[in-house]
Amino acid sequence: MGKVKRSPWVLVTGAASGIGRATAMAFAATGANLILVDIDAVALHEVWVKIRALGRDCLARSIDVSDAGAMAELAGWVREQVEIPALDVLVNNAGIGYLGSFLDTPTEAWQRLLAVNLLGVVNGCRAFLPGMLVAGGKRRIVNVASLAGLVAAPNMSAYAAVKHAVAGLGESLGLELELAAAQVGVTTVCPGIINTQITKSRDSLASSIDDTQHQRLQAYYARQGVSPEVGADAIVRAVRDERELVLVGPFAKPIYHLRRVSRRLAQRLVLRDARSAGYI
Repeated sequence: MGKVKRSPWVLVTGAASGIGRATAMAFAATGANLILVDIDAVALHEVWVKIRALGRDCLARSIDVSDAGAMAELAGWVREQVEIPALDVLVNNAGIGYLGSFLDTPTEAWQRLLAVNLLGVVNGCRAFLPGMLVAGGKRRIVNVASLAGLVAAPNMSAYAAVKHAVAGLGESLGLELELAAAQVGVTTVCPGIINTQITKSRDSLASSIDDTQHQRLQAYYARQGVSPEVGADAIVRAVRDERELVLVGPFAKPIYHLRRVSRRLAQRLVLRDARSAGYI
């Protein structure tokens, strides 16, 4: 008899809601086992219960991904809890949003975005990549950036800058791994308009964005956006197909390719869309 193929282990950060939750459920549906990470312990437990109900092995830890020490400790804990040489897939998804003009974005908002959206990815990679390299075999790191990490929009200077950094990190790391002939690949995911909670909290908005503008933004995301499950399915397919860049959600592909042809035309379309969305 041939060797029985084991189920892969997938770790997802920001797994308690949005794209992270949907991605964890999508991987579980394919037969993967999950390690769930999120700062929201209550919501995380709910996802853990759902995945266990599917008959999959699942672990969950409440951790702030911006804490490098906590992420390093998590890697050690995973090695103790799961008898595998390393993760098969690491999904660095945890992130927060922020909308506001450059002058209305305080230093504290920049620091938090950098800590969670960029250093959270860095911490995940530094904690788990060494083990993935030592273990050998085909493995994959998935970093969730944003369409804003490729094509910026007004009132998103801090968010776009940090997501551009995530995209740059993924490309550079991928080239390093290719140069080293490693079998670990890197996928950068750039979602367009995904209807999640990221724009629904006042904490993610500058004080200059009033309630009317906020309501327009929420209505726009509800009208134009797609569900997190669309992004999750794209991530699962990208891992299967070993893709380096994933463009998913409304406008992601058209705007990305248009910008390659005419940067100014793409900017004009972004400005027009921003006005209808309530960004400005």
